[in-house]
Amino acid sequence: MCGIAGIISNNPNNIGENRLKKMTDAIAHRGPDGEGFWMSPSSCIGLGHRRLSIIDLSDKAAQPMHYLNRYSIVHNGEIYNYIELRTGLIKKGYRFNTGSDTEVILAAYDHYKQECVQYFDGMFAFAIWDEKEKTLFCARDRFGEKPFYYAFNETAFLFASEAKGLWAAGIEKKINNPLLLNYLALGHAQTPVDKTITFYQEIFSLPPAHCLLFRFHDFLFDINSYWDCNKEKQSHIRENEAIEKLNEIFFQSIKKRLRSDVTIGSSLSGGLDSSCIIAGANELSHAHFSQKTFSAVFPGFEKDESSYIIQVAKKFNLKNYTTSPTANDLVKTLEKLCHHQEMPFPSSSIFLQYKVFELAARHHVKVLLDGQGADEIFAGYTKYIHWYLQEILRLRPLTITREIAAFKKNKINVNWSWKNYLASIFPAQTANQLEKKASKKILHNSDINEDFRQQFFDRPSIYKPLVTKLNDILYFNTFQSGLDDLLHYADRNSMAHGTELRLPFLSHELVELAFALPSGFKIHNGFTKYILRKAFENKLPEEITWRSDKVGFEPPQKLWMQSPILLDYLHEAKRKLIDYRILNPKVLNKKNQPLDAYAADNFDWRYLIAANCIN
Repeated sequence: MCGIAGIISNNPNNIGENRLKKMTDAIAHRGPDGEGFWMSPSSCIGLGHRRLSIIDLSDKAAQPMHYLNRYSIVHNGEIYNYIELRTGLIKKGYRFNTGSDTEVILAAYDHYKQECVQYFDGMFAFAIWDEKEKTLFCARDRFGEKPFYYAFNETAFLFASEAKGLWAAGIEKKINNPLLLNYLALGHAQTPVDKTITFYQEIFSLPPAHCLLFRFHDFLFDINSYWDCNKEKQSHIRENEAIEKLNEIFFQSIKKRLRSDVTIGSSLSGGLDSSCIIAGANELSHAHFSQKTFSAVFPGFEKDESSYIIQVAKKFNLKNYTTSPTANDLVKTLEKLCHHQEMPFPSSSIFLQYKVFELAARHHVKVLLDGQGADEIFAGYTKYIHWYLQEILRLRPLTITREIAAFKKNKINVNWSWKNYLASIFPAQTANQLEKKASKKILHNSDINEDFRQQFFDRPSIYKPLVTKLNDILYFNTFQSGLDDLLHYADRNSMAHGTELRLPFLSHELVELAFALPSGFKIHNGFTKYILRKAFENKLPEEITWRSDKVGFEPPQKLWMQSPILLDYLHEAKRKLIDYRILNPKVLNKKNQPLDAYAADNFDWRYLIAANCIN
């Protein structure tokens, strides 16, 4: 896990160690263990690196790393199956001077060229310069766990792990106002329409599961997809076979993500996903798993998860550390948090995650396991229930009453009406209506300055998928809009504290299995994530496995937003947005609306964050 940066230019004066150092200094938090720079003999590229040492802590594994007197690489992330790849490449005649996964990437690229990414199981963003061919090959992992930003003009191509690395190189910081408008009105700051677009003009993102090849001779580059998940292919596997296969792949995923030369701990929320990971890690009895877990708790808060955290900690004899942030902590941290995130975020749960990683770093744990991805691939959110029921209505209409009754039995409120019946019959019209509804929420928002609304309203950036089955909405949230935001927040929060985050549910083999399973294996008998619960029902306390309430990673945001110190901060944030002619002056006279973290129209929170992100 590291920070990477680079410059290609047809003018050698644009490249220099001083400029590269400014770029890597801006992202030094990503790699507190060392730095390195390299300029090519041909004077057409410079590479910079900040190191967070996780695998092979020796100086030999430092970057930029060189191979065969031809290739040079800067790499951020981990290739979890590097041991298996290394063994296979040795059989093909390759030799290695380090025990690092980075050197394996170089050998794999020499052997497989651009196809090498097909062999990698990991989270990564890397750039390989081929001095012989004068090409730069860049790639990003399948889900976008690791970031890769770039900017270009007719004389230079620059890249970095974070936008601030590009700003340090002289790229102007200019807000993408259509996305700012979408955030203020709808709560999201990215668009599913084009994954190269970012919250900043002239700064682009290499999409997940894509690679980029830059050719110096014509100063042009191509971007291509190298992987996609098939949401249409359905398996006819039996339930017991699915459970067995799930366990096999999931435990292999955990085992590979426990490969490390430093201590590994885990987040523990009290929910099913993090508990499954801890159960798996304990069953594997891996030497590097420290039994240290880290949680956020709020005793007395109705959504506090302390009792569930304690159950899991006792069962597996864990050393659990907790943090309980306050509104004052939020105010003290907000500017730094927005600096690291670089784009607005929808709730204070991101701050909560930041504090958990801070806690882990304070206890000298460099690597954390976490459960992100499970809700998206196994249909864990209650919002998926009505999409599932609409699929059932089309395929097995006589069972719809029984399905709804099962949710009610588990005290899950199902908002089911005639509109859902129509949505199941007319999915294309439903998608169009949802887009129109989102557009109206922007155009009819009287808080937002009319000139700003009219100038920057961008209907094409608002996209709602056509959903005919549960897999359609799961695919949308996993690959187009939803999970990518969560991975962005997690990467920035972990790296802000020099901590690496590993996500066992995002093994691409596990994701492919999940999408191949019938919908009834994901939502069944009144439960979401049914197949995951079945797989772990004998490994976890029943109170964890068969919880029917879905509590997000949630702090007492509504209470915080009523505190005097935060109200003062919010007032100044609104004033700033008014001065920028983004909000209307009347907003200052409106009654504040403190809401829970996951409330739909969390406008006061958005104003607070937007004002801090557009400095």
